[in-house]
Amino acid sequence: MGDLWLLLLLPLSLVAFHGVKGCLECDPKFTEDIRSLLAKMVPSEVPGRFHLLERQTKEMTHLSFKVSHRDKMLRVLAVHKVIKLRIWLKNELYKLGNETWKACSEDCVVTEGPILDCWTCLRTTSRCFRGEYCGEEDSKKTESREIALFLILLTEVVILGSALLLFHICVSHRRKMKAIRSSLKKYLEKKLEELMRMTDEKDDFGIR
Repeated sequence: MGDLWLLLLLPLSLVAFHGVKGCLECDPKFTEDIRSLLAKMVPSEVPGRFHLLERQTKEMTHLSFKVSHRDKMLRVLAVHKVIKLRIWLKNELYKLGNETWKACSEDCVVTEGPILDCWTCLRTTSRCFRGEYCGEEDSKKTESREIALFLILLTEVVILGSALLLFHICVSHRRKMKAIRSSLKKYLEKKLEELMRMTDEKDDFGIR
């Protein structure tokens, strides 16, 4: 938003129209058009919007008086030059009004004045502040980055979940195999005892 005010003030430093001999402030239609164009450019939530529009309108309409002459009483007007200035100003404001301006997101606030980056000790042109610099980024790039971060997070969750599931399966399988080995060992020991008992009984029967 700070760039917007700079662009609005650019026409005030014109030096190409020093030869203009006319009074834009005497043209009601021009004043009305300038006021309408500025009103479309400045958002309604801007603090002091009414006074800002009035001040800018006054500066625009008094431009030819500032850059060309000090005497308000002009008998001869360079009509072509003042019309050229009038058209140029309206065209520039119209182009500014049709441009897409980068703004802060909903959870950001607009700051006024220069901002000092405490990490680099340098000034930054960012006007968005949310405890960290929001930056003037393209909404599509921001959305794409958020989607990428979400996909990365989702992938990490899936990988972590798969690892935990595999670990659980391995532990469960190990416990089952241990239980099976224990049962098999007991079964074999029991059978071995039975065979030994049967062998002893046969030996005793043969002796008799």
